Amino acid sequence: MKFKESDIKDVLAYPLKKFHDERGWLAELFRHDELDAEFYPAMSYISYTRPGVQRGPHEHVDQADLFCFIGPSTFKMMLWDNRPASPTYNHMMTMFVGVDDPMAVVVPKGVVHGYKNVGDVDGMVINCPNRLYMGEGKREPIDEIRHEDDPDTIYRMD
Repeated sequence: MKFKESDIKDVLAYPLKKFHDERGWLAELFRHDELDAEFYPAMSYISYTRPGVQRGPHEHVDQADLFCFIGPSTFKMMLWDNRPASPTYNHMMTMFVGVDDPMAVVVPKGVVHGYKNVGDVDGMVINCPNRLYMGEGKREPIDEIRHEDDPDTIYRMD
């Protein structure tokens, strides 16, 4: 499968602006007045990823993710449009985000995504998905199609 490198419809990437003062810095991750209601977060979590480690690629059936890459490392993020009705079906995007380019990335449902820490220190990622992990009370199946578990996957990070 050959993917076309381009922007993907409905994927939103915006810079995270750091506001510095004598105490340190602050960055707004999202605002309801700047985000479509479909992507309003239902929860949030933070993770650290070691250098050279990759998470994904995977996709969600109903969930959208709002990833925030601030640092202190750099991540290679890749996305593939797997939505047959989308005008950018079979397109892919590659971004380098994190310490040198702090960025928030909204990933709609049906868009395959993964990221890899390409820096030399542990990297922090905050995610604010629009659905609860495993649903209310963690009683539902996990909404994840894990392409990284398929050795023959067409979604390759390298």
